[in-house]
This record gives sequence, C-alpha cells and structure tokens, in this order.
Amino acid sequence: MNKKYTYVWVSLIVLIFGIIVVPRIVERLSSGSVVENDRLNVSGKKVDDKLGYILLDGKRRKVPAFEFINQDSVVVSDKDYLGKVYVVDFFFTRCPSICPVMTTNLVDVQKHFKDADDFAIASFSITPDFDTPQVLRSYKEKYEIQDENWNLMTGDHAGVYELANAGFNIFAAEMPDVPGGFEHSGLFALVDKQGYLRSRKDEFGNPIVYYRGQILEKDGVNDHGETEEIGILKIDIQKLLEE
Repeated sequence: MNKKYTYVWVSLIVLIFGIIVVPRIVERLSSGSVVENDRLNVSGKKVDDKLGYILLDGKRRKVPAFEFINQDSVVVSDKDYLGKVYVVDFFFTRCPSICPVMTTNLVDVQKHFKDADDFAIASFSITPDFDTPQVLRSYKEKYEIQDENWNLMTGDHAGVYELANAGFNIFAAEMPDVPGGFEHSGLFALVDKQGYLRSRKDEFGNPIVYYRGQILEKDGVNDHGETEEIGILKIDIQKLLEE
C-alpha cells in the first residue's frame, strides 16, 4: 500500500479514538465512576466483591462446635447461631486496653443492625474463672448491650482457649507481665448463616480473614497508621444477610 494512504488511515483511526473514547474516559473521571476495582484491575477482569471463604487444608472452614453459659446463665451452643450472620470476638471484662474499644465497636454494629433478627454477636471471655454470668450481666448493662442475639459467654477455661487459638486461630493467652495479665488480638471473625467463616477479599483475590476491632470507626486510623475496619465489616455483614 502507498505510504501516503497508510498515514491517512492511521490518522483517521487516531481521530476516531479521540472523538469517541477519550470523552467517555473524561466523563467517568469527572463523575467519579472510576472505582477501586478499576484502579486495581490490571488484568482487565472485574474484581469479585463476593465474600470469600476461609480455607483449612483446602476445605471451607466452619465454626467448631461449642457450648458455654451466657450472661443469663443459659446454655448457648454453635447450633443456636445457625441461620444467623454473626460476629465473634474474644475479650475479658477487666481488660484495660483494647476490650473497651472492641465492645464499643460491637455496640455500634449492634445498633446498625438493630432491625435484623438474623444478625447476632458471640463474645467469649478469656477469663472465664472471673467472668461469671453475674459479672457478664453487669458488663452488658455497663455498655448498654440490648440485642437479645448478643451472648457474652463463659465456661470451661481450656475450652475457651481451644476455641480461640485452634477453632478461630485468634490469639489468646495468659501473660502475667502485660496489663491485665492476659494477651489477645483485637480481631473480629465474621460467620455466615451456615456457620462458615467468611471475609472480603484483598486486591489479589485472597480473603483478609479477620477485621480489626480495636480501632473506632470515627477515628479512622490508629497511632500505627492502621485503618479501622468497622465500616467494611458493616458492609460485609449486610452482604451475608442478603445471601
């Protein structure tokens, strides 16, 4: 083909691209419709926003069987939570550091889903010898916990630590040298209606597994630059409620 005509065709293609495509890109930018998935989506595929399953040995991880006593001296088991989306945390009433923040965040989540009968919270004390049902009931009143589907549980010492460290892989241990005498993570686990551990995925498509519970949503970040995750937890709870 004559070079003159080749240049004409190339110029024509560039012109068409500029007329049709560029204005659409500008329009999306100006309207704010370029979202996080667009920025992370280097492969050209849409990032899946469905919550992922937590896997163990290639199988979907389920909440192990448990049975404890709640603040009203009622026996509560994992079966009582089937059919509900729920958040799990491990705490103790005398905790001087992260527990008050964690509980405050859960109270906020409780209020957010106050009309959802299929939402619940399961809080397990890591000092069950001290945290009797009476103590847990006082703690409930102190933090104005109103949801009947929120159980503060106590019971067998070994069983609680087995549930935390092996069942949920959420660290909890006795440490006399730290304030309060016990160490535990400030993480929340999210469970679906069938009892499977779920979480949102990161930009690489891997589940984040847990949600930070020790940073208030209104604070945004802590002194270490870690971002609060109560906001995304609320979003993900809603997704599971709608499944």
